[in-house]
Amino acid sequence: ATFADQRLLRAAVPENRKRAFAVRPIIETLVDESSWLELRREFGRGLVSGLARVDGRPIGVIANSSAHLGGAIDSDGALKAARFMELCDAFDVPLLFLCDTPGFMVGPESERGAAVRKMSRLFAVGSSLSVPFFTLVLRRAYGLGAMAMSGGLAVGPNVFHASWPSAEAGPMGLEGAIELGFAKELAAAGSVPLVGEAARRRLHESLLHTGLERAGATSVARTLETDDVIDPADSRAWIVHGLDAAAVPAERGDGGADAAAWRTRRDGQKRRPCVSPW
Repeated sequence: ATFADQRLLRAAVPENRKRAFAVRPIIETLVDESSWLELRREFGRGLVSGLARVDGRPIGVIANSSAHLGGAIDSDGALKAARFMELCDAFDVPLLFLCDTPGFMVGPESERGAAVRKMSRLFAVGSSLSVPFFTLVLRRAYGLGAMAMSGGLAVGPNVFHASWPSAEAGPMGLEGAIELGFAKELAAAGSVPLVGEAARRRLHESLLHTGLERAGATSVARTLETDDVIDPADSRAWIVHGLDAAAVPAERGDGGADAAAWRTRRDGQKRRPCVSPW
């Protein structure tokens, strides 16, 4: 299979962590040349989904797009991803998640659209996946949105999780965590006569710098369920190695390496006899 120069991925994520970037060129660089087929492009635009091949083998891709809502997962995006996950699982297509999200979209407007029910579906579907799935954190991995982009879990025989050096992770976005967790300290700094606003800004920047050190990919890898922090140029090789190493689920086939062994249970029934309508 032919593919693009993987060294291009080293410059794919901007140094400015607040700057949006295009995720589709990253996908097209990772997968086999001319194999990317995007599905439902205009629906749930915060998530990109589609089919491709890596080393000649089929794979489904779900990626956050920072160009829409900053990469936050909204109700439409959650439904789009959950149904795509079902589709891939039904046809034994491994999944690749490219994570760059500040989390789920919150607020009254989001909740009026049944956000909790629709977003929870990502975890319900993720918990029943039988195909191998990979999560590659490109930049941000915050809150429950990051968990959803890991199939709801980050460990298991068919689960692979890695980060680029540009990645950062935590229970919620750093800026929001600082504003909430250090509200009293920031207010006190801002109340200083004449220099209050400058003092508040300096304290905020200091707290953000400390937070970024703790949320950085290497630091997070020491304590959380991350397999490795890898060179972006090695991402494709990491995926291929995972596909080679993936275990066939015990309840399917005879345990052999043949892909057909994933398709049915021992009783001959399909794993997913019904896939949600699109």
